[in-house]
Amino acid sequence: MYTVEHPWYALRIRSRHEKVIAATLFDKGYEVFLPLHSCKRRWSDRIKEIELPLFPGYLFCRFDMQKRLPVLVTPGIIHIVGIGNQAMPIADDEIAAIQAIVVSRLEATPWPYLQIGQSVRIEQGPLLGLEGILLGLKKPYRLIVSVTLLQRSVAVEIDHDWVSPLSQAPVHVSPPAIPLAQRI
Repeated sequence: MYTVEHPWYALRIRSRHEKVIAATLFDKGYEVFLPLHSCKRRWSDRIKEIELPLFPGYLFCRFDMQKRLPVLVTPGIIHIVGIGNQAMPIADDEIAAIQAIVVSRLEATPWPYLQIGQSVRIEQGPLLGLEGILLGLKKPYRLIVSVTLLQRSVAVEIDHDWVSPLSQAPVHVSPPAIPLAQRI
């Protein structure tokens, strides 16, 4: 159904149906990527660790845009994410960065999309070579990897010795809605 020549697209889907829709698309023969993270939830009698989507209401799928109808008619899919009426593919390096975070087994959590902060490259550890935005919230530091089209991000805790700056000055956006990035 797909080949690696086809780009990744983000699909807006019914919330809390991510796993079912991902399985349905996989059964149809599509390459699907649903990044998950573990979190603890408290019930009245116990605490349980569950896996939730890193991007609630979204999943990623690789397909030929000219043959998108089988994807769009899948129950629970709202639309292909894009700008206006034009579906836009997700950059391969953004998908690769999210996949590396998931495979690394480091604690990752959903994070608000950031437009401020210091751009860094990971120089050691399991995320070697990734680029992202570093925030100095607490020790250890958090690396933010963003999917620009979705305006969503993922935060992962890293050791401050793992990074080197890509640029000298952080990017500034007014008004700052998120703690300012810490310089390295």
